This record gives sequence, structure tokens and C-alpha cells, in this order.
Amino acid sequence: MPLSPDASPRELIETLRALGGRGYIVRRASGGIEASHPELESLAQLCREDTRDFLDHEAVFMAVGPESGALFGAFVHRTCRGQGAGGLRHWPYPSVEAWLRDGLRLSAGMTRKNAVAGLWWGGGKGIIARDETADWRARDYRNRLYAEYGRFVSSLQGCYVTAEDAGTTPPDMAAVFTNTRHTTCIPPDFGGSGNPSGPTARGVICAMEGALDALGRGSLAGKVVAMQGAGNVATYMMRGLLERKVAKIIACDIDERRITMLRDEFAGAPVELRVSTPEDISIFAAPCDVFAPNALGGVLNPETIPMLQTELVCGAANNQLLDDRRDMQALRDRGITYVPDFVANRMGIVNCANEGYGEVHEDPAIERHLGREWTNSVFNATQRVLARAKRDHISTAQAANTIADELAAELHPIWGHRGLQIIESLVAQGWARPSSN
Repeated sequence: MPLSPDASPRELIETLRALGGRGYIVRRASGGIEASHPELESLAQLCREDTRDFLDHEAVFMAVGPESGALFGAFVHRTCRGQGAGGLRHWPYPSVEAWLRDGLRLSAGMTRKNAVAGLWWGGGKGIIARDETADWRARDYRNRLYAEYGRFVSSLQGCYVTAEDAGTTPPDMAAVFTNTRHTTCIPPDFGGSGNPSGPTARGVICAMEGALDALGRGSLAGKVVAMQGAGNVATYMMRGLLERKVAKIIACDIDERRITMLRDEFAGAPVELRVSTPEDISIFAAPCDVFAPNALGGVLNPETIPMLQTELVCGAANNQLLDDRRDMQALRDRGITYVPDFVANRMGIVNCANEGYGEVHEDPAIERHLGREWTNSVFNATQRVLARAKRDHISTAQAANTIADELAAELHPIWGHRGLQIIESLVAQGWARPSSN
């Protein structure tokens, strides 16, 4: 019996176990969407019928951790420019559809982000559905969990390269690295670039500066910045914004311990920190010059957009718009300029994209993204998107997507569309058959 998209992640886990532990949804070379098993056909049908989140993705691979029993996913969007690369999210989901849609949206965003950044990577995303019944904070459990995910990545033979993302830490990436070479963001002790939060924050600030300049609003000095989310990236952003002499930062987070820690760090600084709940959206009504969504996706929606009291939205979160077309139009109707997330938050993947080529202190290949001289820097790319939107009378999201999709269609200069070849090879080898596990 096909699994319903409304089913819980636990039901998908049990289904996959009965099938031998693995399954997939792939787009074949002919263009058709195919499920590995009849039991997963409803998920394939969701992809066939969806026009919002499924954007001609190449594959969704799923598996169950042999010991942890956790649900693993690897979402591969487009691999024209190279292997599907993107971070590994460890997060709870209420349904299989929520898990699937998050992976689809995040992987498509990575295709565009990597393309706009000029990287020879395609778009991918990893997701571990967090088991709230497990002791998921315990180091022993996490070591086992992430080591298993590393084996899962290795089984995909290089079509997906994983990295750090929400819910995943540098020690977790070290555990992933024990079982796969197809990873970045590994700790410096292993020759990697480590936590990408600092570079990501610097890039978002550059995007803010580019947008303010394009709008004739000057610099960040004297501005008020409101932040939804005060995690690692946001903390680095606060430090950078204070260096630029902002008048005030207003930030909220659901983690009371983190807010307490930040109050100690920023004591005496013009920083207002609030403890919130997942249901508390009052931060969206904070009067400010720049509003920065820094938590999870879908936060700009029909409920929150009317609350905004700002002229500019520019933050670190991925997939900030719940519905690109509807919510982008709502922002335009209110005269609010939106900097698409993948234009602003590229520096995490930039920081770790070329780990295999060695490390240079204050690497000019990275630093050029953060200046104003290189034509493709974050500052200049932001201004290019805003200028194209104004010229063509389209939204900034449309402008950014058009630019990104043009670049994403370019083939890797050496390997061409190898990721799709790998996916076809995995299907031909019977990757989802129990005998291949």
C-alpha cells in the first residue's frame, strides 16, 4: 500500500525497513519521475504534480540508519555545474511531506546559491529527521548517527557532497568524515574549513550594504536592524553590525540559554535581546531599517508580511518566502525590498567549497566575495539583482532566479553533467535493492 505524504517520518522509516532500508525518487533521462518501490509512488506523484517545490529535481535518496533507526535523506536538485553540494540539516518534521518539501526547496536553493557564487557545484541538501524520542543531544548517539549518515553519503558514489547546516555541529561533521570523503565543513584538525557561520554572517552584512547603497540609504551606520533568530550566524552578524556602528540591534530566539549568553556578551551594547516561542512572531512588527530572517524557512508569509515595519529584508535564513510568487508580490505591494536569501548567504558554501585545494590564510579566493572590486562579489551581485528587477519591472526574486538559473545550466568545464550520470548508474546497479545495501 503506498505511503501517504501525510504519514509521519516514523511511518516512512517502517516502510523503508520493510523494503530493505532504502528508497528513492528519481527523474530519469527521459524526464519521467520514478519511485524505487510502489510503496513510495505517492511521493513520486506529489513531485509530478507540484509546481512550487519540485523544480525538475534529479533525485531524492532516502534510507534508515541501521543502528540509530533515523530517517536519512539526500536531495539532489541539479548537477550541471558539478556534484550536488549542500549542508546536512538535523531537524524534526511533523510529516513526510514536510520533510520532503524542505529538502526539495533547500536543494534547489543550493543550486542557485552555488551558481550565483560562481562555484562549480550543483545543488544538494541532506536531512536527518530528528527523533524526539531519542537522546539526540548525547554525544555517543550523535557520533553513531552522523557516522551512519557518512556511510549513506558514500553509498551515493559522489552525486551528493554534504556539509554543515542547522542542527549539525563541527563534531558531527567529524563523525560524518569517518565514513565518507564526500563532505566539506570538516574540522580544521582534519584539514577542513570548520564552522562556516562567521563567513556566512560577513556575506549577509555585505548584501545589506549593497542593498542600502542601491536604495540610496547610505551605510549601516546609524541603522536599526531586527533579527528573527540569534544562533551562530546571527551572533557573528551582531558583532559585525556593531563594528559598523549600527544604532540598535533587536533580536529574538526561542533558546533562553542562548539569549542569556548573548546578554552577557553584549552587555552595554545597543542590543535588545528577546526570548520568544515558536508561535511568537512579534519580532516582525519591530520598526527597523533592515529586517533579517536568520532562523528557518517560510517565515515571510501572509501572516508576517503585513506586520513588517521596514524597507529592506535581508537575512541569513534559507527559503525565507513561504510561496515565492505570492509572498514576493505581497512584499512589493508594501514597497519592501527583498534580497533573495541565496544572493546574501552564499559565504558558508564558499568557505568550504574548495577545501580539497588546500588552505591559504586570508584566502583571496574567498575574500574577493566580501569586497567591492570583484564584479561577482556579494555586494555587487546584490546590486545587480536589484538593478535587473528595476529594469525589467519584475520582483527581486524573479531577477535572482533568472540570473541563477542561467548560470546553473552551464556544464562543468571538465566533468559535464556527471552527477546525473552517477544517479543513473545507482539506479542501474539497484541501489535500493536489499542485496546492494
